[in-house]
Amino acid sequence: MTNIHPIHDRIVQRAEREIGNGHRAGVIWLTGLSGSGKSTIAAAVERELFTAGHFVVLLDGDNVRTGLCGDLGFSLEDRKENIRRIAETARLFVAAGAQVLCSFVSPTREIRAMAQDIIGAEDFYEVFVNTPLEVCEARDVKGLYAKARAGEIKGFTGIDSPYEAPENPFLDLKTAEQTVAASAQEVVRAIRNELTLQG
Repeated sequence: MTNIHPIHDRIVQRAEREIGNGHRAGVIWLTGLSGSGKSTIAAAVERELFTAGHFVVLLDGDNVRTGLCGDLGFSLEDRKENIRRIAETARLFVAAGAQVLCSFVSPTREIRAMAQDIIGAEDFYEVFVNTPLEVCEARDVKGLYAKARAGEIKGFTGIDSPYEAPENPFLDLKTAEQTVAASAQEVVRAIRNELTLQG
């Protein structure tokens, strides 16, 4: 690593970009079980922020797995590497002034803490898409729970691999009690409150 010299002084600085964008940058990290509604909520938030003129980027599990992390499986070690790459990517977008929506199961507190360390605690907003397992399994939009129950998928989060709920999330979206639109609005309001430019 001795021959690597990141440039800082010759590039447009984050503060300049934030002024140009009219908002602060940050990462909204949506975590929850498969089928909890993370991707749907994140897409609705992205659309509303984009329409309002925000520089917003959505990083979603399935999309990232087709490219950046296409070489990884679903072992705990591979999941950790998956999240590490995503967090590093999100950090670069934050430096460019973006509001980044990250939608990933990210099942353990250790994995999410690693993402927070990479991104920086001051820029990391953890959102728990708090949907009970039975609701996620009843939806089973991808048919994954049925395959996991049948033993066709091993190490599936919530079935034979644990999910550790956040202990103190920035937001706790109880999606079994409110609509996707209401959950998305809750996130949008929080982003506008937290990531407005001061002064």
